[in-house]
Amino acid sequence: QVHLVESGGGLVQPGGSLRLSCAASGFTFSTFLMTWYRQVPGKEREFVASISSTGASTTYADSVKGRFTISRDNAKSTLYIQMNSLKLEDTAVYYCSTGLSWGQGTQVTVSS
Repeated sequence: QVHLVESGGGLVQPGGSLRLSCAASGFTFSTFLMTWYRQVPGKEREFVASISSTGASTTYADSVKGRFTISRDNAKSTLYIQMNSLKLEDTAVYYCSTGLSWGQGTQVTVSS
């Protein structure tokens, strides 16, 4: 069974930072492109960033470019996203995904 577990969310002030992790199991993590998404109540799920299987290529939504960095450690089957200079509009539940499988999400709340 594919299993994805996000962690690292929490409450931060605007301008603060968080690092989210996604622990993967049940599949060959190193062969999959991985993606971070986020969603707020009443809104569609939004693409945040993706990273190729080797980590050689990354893609970011315009809204997070220059602030977020996606990375992965294939030896640990773990996906990360470093989120800096957080804004109120970054508040959401953040999910990692293979495209077919999803984790339960971790809540990020940016508030003063």
